[in-house]
Amino acid sequence: MLQSLHIQNYALIENLDITFYPGFSVITGETGAGKSIILGALGLILGQRTDVKAIKQGAKRCVVEAVFDLSHFGLESFFENNGLDFDGECIVRREMTDSGKSRAFVNDTPVAAVLLKELSPYLIDIHSQHQNLLINQATFQLNVLDTVADNAELLRAYFNAYHIWKDADRALHDFQERLAREQSEFDFLSFQLHELSDARLQADEQQTLEEESLILENAETIKSELYTADAALSAEDSGTVARLHEALRHLSNLATVFPDTKALHERLDSAIIEIEDIAQEIASLQENFSFDPQRLDAVTDRLNLIYSLQKKYRVNTVSELIEKAQALQQQLDGLENSEETLAQLRQESQRALSAATQAAARLTETRQKAARRVESEMQERLRLLNMPNIRFEVALSAAPQLQESGADQVQFLFSANKNTPLQDLSLIASGGEIARVMLSLKAMLADSTSQSTVIFDEIDTGVSGQTAEQMARMMKAMSHNGRQVISITHLPQIAAHGEHHYKVYKEDHAETTATHIRQLSPDERVTEIAQLLSGTQLTEAALNNARELLANS
Repeated sequence: MLQSLHIQNYALIENLDITFYPGFSVITGETGAGKSIILGALGLILGQRTDVKAIKQGAKRCVVEAVFDLSHFGLESFFENNGLDFDGECIVRREMTDSGKSRAFVNDTPVAAVLLKELSPYLIDIHSQHQNLLINQATFQLNVLDTVADNAELLRAYFNAYHIWKDADRALHDFQERLAREQSEFDFLSFQLHELSDARLQADEQQTLEEESLILENAETIKSELYTADAALSAEDSGTVARLHEALRHLSNLATVFPDTKALHERLDSAIIEIEDIAQEIASLQENFSFDPQRLDAVTDRLNLIYSLQKKYRVNTVSELIEKAQALQQQLDGLENSEETLAQLRQESQRALSAATQAAARLTETRQKAARRVESEMQERLRLLNMPNIRFEVALSAAPQLQESGADQVQFLFSANKNTPLQDLSLIASGGEIARVMLSLKAMLADSTSQSTVIFDEIDTGVSGQTAEQMARMMKAMSHNGRQVISITHLPQIAAHGEHHYKVYKEDHAETTATHIRQLSPDERVTEIAQLLSGTQLTEAALNNARELLANS
């Protein structure tokens, strides 16, 4: 229940504090006095988007704060799950600066605006004139049935089952599409695999072949250089080895007469042994080296094949080509096993569809029962609102396929006159009739929802006289059992039934205009209702009529 509202620097409101009470309250005021401004401020409390233009001209910051009594609505778990303190009282505050920054608080804890939207259904239901259009929407009509049927748990179960099926169905279709694409490429994939398999690639062969190719391409140079090197070392008279042996012999001759040469003799002897070994290896290489043109052609052909495959498959190594072949083999193996996978996905999708269909059937059963109850209660309530020949029917039919809301389509059918056939409510109901239907729905749903406060913004549009009085009685009845109902109205018949009466008005000052709201005293109520009856010119007859309306209410 809304206990109090504080508004500072919002639109035409500089500073406003108002206390609200349980039961049925009414708000009156001239058109343009600022009733919509107060509703706009409440909208901020309910998580609506902020607009810096709403800050009062010249002010730096605007604040809207509302205090609610939620002690009897079982919201402890909501507050606990969102890390909020809860002691039965809930203080919601919204702040906005002229720089565009906005902050929200619940019981002095900073929260995101989205949390206010989640909390708002438990706080206030603001029904404005444009919401009358909701009655023509299938989603709203279906929600009426689900509310009456208390389908919250069934809806959650169906929602989960529906999305499990949609996910399974999407997986099946994605696999079928991928399979179709890959099946069309089967021959091409097979050709690629055979091409790579026939190449019989070895991971390290490229480097070995490139080294061999370099040798074979330079065979003549290699043979010539080996021959020259062999001759330089091993020529019988002029070779390096023969000349080193001669030097060794001379050092040997000096060993007895010049001991200092002994170490040099040993070192040269060791060097000759190493050089003779090198000479023998060069001679062996030169003797055994041969050029094979056919081998060069084979190596070149093999390298050309490898280079061609690397370019074709856009890789740089033989190892990558081998990995490509393995990937192709896996892809083809997958295609060969695809029928088994496809059958499994079909089975999973069918199981999920069956579960969703069963969950939808449970919803349908409860909705059918709720539809009969809605028909009965709506006709009863609308007859009280001066529609004696009313017929109201809820047509529930099967949807072409499962949808997020279930397997049902709903249509509210309406006839206000004996000679008028039942037709879609949106096609034949007048503005006044729509208002009465909407009020009757709200009254019927009141006991099925957890909202503590309902605000009707001129729901009485298009009605007057006895009908208006009956609407007032219906709203007042809604306020029983601890619920708070507030009606913004222009009709004296409704205003007279309020247990608490507020007036919204504007005052012009030197340079500004300000909106105010205050609770009226009993005498002020008489004057206000008389003005609603007679207009600006207040007459004694209007005053007497106002007193009578108040007495009868």
